Amino acid sequence: MSGPLTGIKIVELAGIGPGPMCAMLLADLGATVIRVDRKQPAKLGIERPLQYNTLLRNRYAIAVDLKDPAGVETVLQLVEQADALIEGFRPGVTERLGLGPEECLARNPRLIYGRMTGWGQQGPMAKYAGHDLNYLALTGVLDAIGREGQPPTIPLNLLGDYAGGSLYLALGLLAGILEAKGSGKGQVVDAAIVDGTAHLATTFFGMMAAGIWKEGRGTNITDSGSPFYDCYACADGKYISVGPIESKFYDELLRLMDLDPHLLGEQMDRSAWANAKQVLAERFSSRTRDEWVALLEASDACAAGVLSFTEAADHPHLRARGTFIEVDGVTQPAPAPRFSRSVPQTPFAPQPITPSNTDTALSAWFAPDRVAQLRECGIID
Repeated sequence: MSGPLTGIKIVELAGIGPGPMCAMLLADLGATVIRVDRKQPAKLGIERPLQYNTLLRNRYAIAVDLKDPAGVETVLQLVEQADALIEGFRPGVTERLGLGPEECLARNPRLIYGRMTGWGQQGPMAKYAGHDLNYLALTGVLDAIGREGQPPTIPLNLLGDYAGGSLYLALGLLAGILEAKGSGKGQVVDAAIVDGTAHLATTFFGMMAAGIWKEGRGTNITDSGSPFYDCYACADGKYISVGPIESKFYDELLRLMDLDPHLLGEQMDRSAWANAKQVLAERFSSRTRDEWVALLEASDACAAGVLSFTEAADHPHLRARGTFIEVDGVTQPAPAPRFSRSVPQTPFAPQPITPSNTDTALSAWFAPDRVAQLRECGIID
């Protein structure tokens, strides 16, 4: 492995969504991550062939029966060597398995024990199931996303699971690892998606308190309420996004579109917004998306074509940056962010659990004779 996290070792107890995303983030940056899966994996989340389960890239997995004390002991021996552990079960599950924080920290007092849940480890809803949409709903964030008079818009599961969950767990783990280097003591990181999502919305809670932001979808500057922060349909049915909040950028947009500012009214006059939207909509509908892109994208008008996933990988800017790569025939995002010196290696595809791959997975943790012993005892295949 290469990258800024080279030398960091992490045990990942197999789960779905935000846990694997966090593990991928760390593995992409060079951490050695071993994924501990079930001998008979449960059917969770949206099933797809392993090759396309891209969150599982950059690490090998082993299959262990966690109901077998010998299997639990094997995981604890991995924990003894780890800097951190990732688990995404409901509260209390790892404790029942014998892999809770108490057992793991007893084996490795410097361990950072990362817990990824939606509701958190405590609270009235902690024991119940939920998904990204529910967590967004509870924080007030979902209510703010969408157009006026329309139901809340579902923002994929990027905002809750991955932004409010995976990224906060990754940050918490790395902060814990840094702190442990000085204190010599591990700790538990409780990364709840409701906490992370609420934290992401700090700006909006502040603007609400100041009276700058109003409750209700589609009535504010950056929630589709204003004419200068929205998406408009073009002649071919495709869309272009515009976001010139600052007046100098807004003026540039109108100049390039050959629009008289007086036709739209003052930019920040809310009473003029409905008319301005109509004027912009009519003008954008007169040309195709790509014609508008050719005119506006390479400017300070803060405009960009709304691209599909397929189109995004072919955009000249993203091609020039290498934002997307191909791994085993599957186009996917490259590791991020970028580093000037400790450059991460090109990711490798998700790997099936085979005897050979199990040996590879354990090679960074156990000596060959120990691996052979585990196989002889039937703990691994």
